[in-house]
Amino acid sequence: MNKYDDLLKSKMSAESFAKLAALNNDEVMEFVGYAAELCEPDSIFVGDDSGADVAYCRQLAIDNKEETPLSIDGHTVHYDGYFDQARKKEVTKYLVPKEETLDDKLNQIDRGDGIAELESFQRGAYKGRQMLVRFFCLGPVNSEFGIPCLQITDSAYVIHSEDLLYRRGYKAFSNLEKGGEFFKFRHATGEVDERGTSKNYEKNRVFMDYTRNTVFSVNTQYAGNTVGLKKLSLRLAIRKADREGWLAEHMFIMRCNGPNNRKTYLCGAFPSACGKTSTAMIPGENIVGDDLAYFRVIDGEFRAVNVESGIFGIITDVNSKDDPVIWNLLNSPGEVVFGNVLVKDGKPYWIGMGEEIPKDGVNYCGKWQEGMLGPDGKPTTQSHKNARYTVQIDKLENKDPEWDKSEGHQVGGIIYGGRDSDISVPVREAYSWEHGVCTMGAMLESETTAATIGQEGVRKWNVMSNMDFLSMSVGRYLQNNLDFAKDIERPNVFGTNYFLKKDGEYLNGKLDKSVWIKWMELRIHGEADAIDSGCGLIPKYEDLKRLFKEVLDEDYTEKNYVEQFTTNIPELLAKLDRIEKIYSDIDDTPETMRNEMREQKERLEELRALKGDYVSPFSL
Repeated sequence: MNKYDDLLKSKMSAESFAKLAALNNDEVMEFVGYAAELCEPDSIFVGDDSGADVAYCRQLAIDNKEETPLSIDGHTVHYDGYFDQARKKEVTKYLVPKEETLDDKLNQIDRGDGIAELESFQRGAYKGRQMLVRFFCLGPVNSEFGIPCLQITDSAYVIHSEDLLYRRGYKAFSNLEKGGEFFKFRHATGEVDERGTSKNYEKNRVFMDYTRNTVFSVNTQYAGNTVGLKKLSLRLAIRKADREGWLAEHMFIMRCNGPNNRKTYLCGAFPSACGKTSTAMIPGENIVGDDLAYFRVIDGEFRAVNVESGIFGIITDVNSKDDPVIWNLLNSPGEVVFGNVLVKDGKPYWIGMGEEIPKDGVNYCGKWQEGMLGPDGKPTTQSHKNARYTVQIDKLENKDPEWDKSEGHQVGGIIYGGRDSDISVPVREAYSWEHGVCTMGAMLESETTAATIGQEGVRKWNVMSNMDFLSMSVGRYLQNNLDFAKDIERPNVFGTNYFLKKDGEYLNGKLDKSVWIKWMELRIHGEADAIDSGCGLIPKYEDLKRLFKEVLDEDYTEKNYVEQFTTNIPELLAKLDRIEKIYSDIDDTPETMRNEMREQKERLEELRALKGDYVSPFSL
C-alpha cells in the first residue's frame, strides 16, 4: 500500500484510482500523491488512452472557459494573459544540487531554494479545481526512441494541447519495466483574472529538476511554459541522450522525393525566421515533423523520429498563397486550437493572413479596437505576433504516410539554415561530417531584421539552433554531435541561407529552396557534381539551370548564379573571427572545432591570394 492511497481514493473515482493502481508503478503513485497533497485539488481525474478520456479533457477545456468554440466545427480559441505570450527565459531555470555546477551560460538556481520557492507558489493552487493526470509519449510508443511522460496540471487546455501534439502514453507506462525511466511534469495555472488567465505573471516560474527528470511551472498558461513535453522536455532529453549515446535536436524531418520514386529523408536546424517551417512544408515534398527530432543508430543506420505528433506553429503570415496546406487545415472542420488571435463573429483573424482584418473584436487584450494601447502603454496589434495554431500532423495533406514509423527513418542529409544578407551562398555542402557540424552547425548565425528588432543586421550566434535549450556546456554538446555514429555512414551535411541580398533586394525567390533541396537529394546519391568554394561544395551552373526548369519552370541565368554563389571572402573571414572569439571563451571547445575553423581560414586565405576578395563560381 502506498502512503498516498487514502488521500487519492478520497479525491478520485474508483475508475480513476484503478487506472493509476493498474500501472503498478511506485514512482508514478508517489508523484501523483505528492501533487495532490501539495496542490490540494477538490477532485482528481486520471485518464488513459481511450477516446472517451481524451474527449472529456477537450470538453472540460471549453466548460472551464479556457477555450471558446469558433464558427467552424472543432475549432476553438485560447487566450493567454497579456504579459504571458511567450517563453520567459529569465524565469526558466535549472535546479542544481549544491554539489554540482552547470555551464555559467545556463540560467540556474540552487535546487533546494528553487523547490522551496516553486512549492510556495503551488501550495494549495488546485483548491476549487480538478487535478488532471494524463500519460503521453515523446517519440513513437513502444519503440527504442519512446520516452514515457506523466503530466499533472489543473489546465484542461494544457491536456487538450498535448493530446494534439503528442502520442498517448498510458499503454507505454503499462509496458514500462520496474524502475524504468520517464519524464514528469507538474503545472499549476495559479490565480486567474476575470478572463480566466493567469494573474500573477510576476510570480511565473519554470524550473527543471534534471536530477529527477521533472519540470515544474506555475502562474502561466502559455503553452511553451506549460506544455512540458515541448521545449522543456528537450532540455531533459539532451541530458538523457548524453548519458545514453544518442542525440536530441531542435530539427524538422522531411521527405524529399527524388527520381524514380526515391525517398530521401532530411533533417534541418533553423533559428527563428530562417525558413524552418517553409522548408519542412515545401510543395511536392512530404513532412514528417516540424520541430523536434531524436537521432539513434539502429541496425547500423543513422535514424530519426519526430518527437511529436502535432504542430504548435506561429500563425503570423500564414496565408493561402504561401502556406496552402496549413491554410486549408485552418479553414476546414476538425480539431484546431488557435491561440491569441483576433476573433470576431466566431472567425479568427491574424497578422499577415492576406485578408482584410476587422478593426475590433476580442484578442489577447480582451475587448479590442484598432489603435488601442495595452496595459503597458504600448500599441497593440490585431493578433499577437506570437499567436499560434495547434494541429495534428496526421491531418496534413502533405504528411509522409510513414511519419510515425516506430524505427524512424534513415537520414540522408542534415541542414543548418542561417540568415545573413552578405555572407553565405544559398546552399553548400560540407566536406565531411566534422566540417559540417563545426562550420555550419556550431557557427550558425541569424541576422535580425529592422521590422522585428529595430536594428537591422545584428548577428546572433545559435549553435545548432539549440542554444536556448542546452542543458550542458556548449563544448560537451558539440562533442556529442561529433562523436555520434562514429562507425557508420553518416548523412551529408548542408548549409543554407535564403536571405542573401544585393542593393536591398533578396537574391532568392521564396520557392528557390525547392531547388536547393532537390540538389541536396542528388548530391546525397552521387548524382550531381559540385565545385569547391573554399568553405564547402557548391552546385554547378548547369545542374541548377536544369533543376530550376524542372522544379519551378523558371530560367536560371548565369547572372543569377554569379550573384548568388560568389564566395565573399572578407565577410566569411570576419564571421570566422567572430565565432573564434566566442569559442575561445568556451573552456571545453573540442579540438576538432578549433582545427576546422583554422583549416577553413587557411583555405579562404589561400583562395583570396589566388583569386581576390570576391570569387565568381565560374572562376573556381
